[in-house]
Amino acid sequence: MNFRTRTQEEPEINLIPFIDVLLVILIFLMLTTTYAKFTEMKINLPTANAQSAKPRPKELVVLVSADGRYVINQRVLETRGVESLAAALNAAAGSAKDTVIVVTADASATHQSVINVMDAARRVGLSQLTFATQGQSDAAAAGQ
Repeated sequence: MNFRTRTQEEPEINLIPFIDVLLVILIFLMLTTTYAKFTEMKINLPTANAQSAKPRPKELVVLVSADGRYVINQRVLETRGVESLAAALNAAAGSAKDTVIVVTADASATHQSVINVMDAARRVGLSQLTFATQGQSDAAAAGQ
């Protein structure tokens, strides 16, 4: 028997395919990552000392409660849908399309509830909206 000693070849790692795969993964992650600019931003809104609002003859007050119920000119709506809200706005405004809608929303009301009011106003053709807020002196008197 003839036993030959074989020469051991050093194992070699080819890095070029490894680098190619890493670059493809990096490009994939860069393209699929969403960048949220505002997630870490803390905003302190400015305060203003404005004069009290002048009373408007064609004003329609829409109250939005914390649980999403609507009140239009002291009339409670039984349903919370946009269609019924639009019908109630149309009935309250009548033919006056220059009516100003004053949205008075609770501080803990959902954003969707306020958007529903805006959408219903747009469907009816009422384009003048304003939002009622609590003044600085009112907030101090309420203990907030």
